[in-house]
Amino acid sequence: MSDSLSKALANTRAYQQQRPAIVIAGVQALDRLIRIAQGDTGQSQVVGGFLLSLYNGDDYRFDLTALRTLDALIFEDCISVLLMDYQPEVEVHERIPGGNVIWKGLIKRWAPKAVTP
Repeated sequence: MSDSLSKALANTRAYQQQRPAIVIAGVQALDRLIRIAQGDTGQSQVVGGFLLSLYNGDDYRFDLTALRTLDALIFEDCISVLLMDYQPEVEVHERIPGGNVIWKGLIKRWAPKAVTP
């Protein structure tokens, strides 16, 4: 086995071992982000657009440079959710109880404004 293949397999095994912790951190961050997205601030709009893009990136485009406008802890939560959603076992809205209803509310609130500066 080549050295690069061995490294790739080792990296894959390490990722699979870390995956449960990644999902736990991602769900906790998602819960915090949903509360922010349900607010009425500029950061709420950015987070709402980000969450909608994870839900359906074709319909809800998101400019990643908008993440630069977020407070550092909110930005880190977005990254945690993105890491969780890297290899999704379920859709992002299915990670949260009542997710379908929550996302319908986010769509109603932020979809026309989801494309951020």
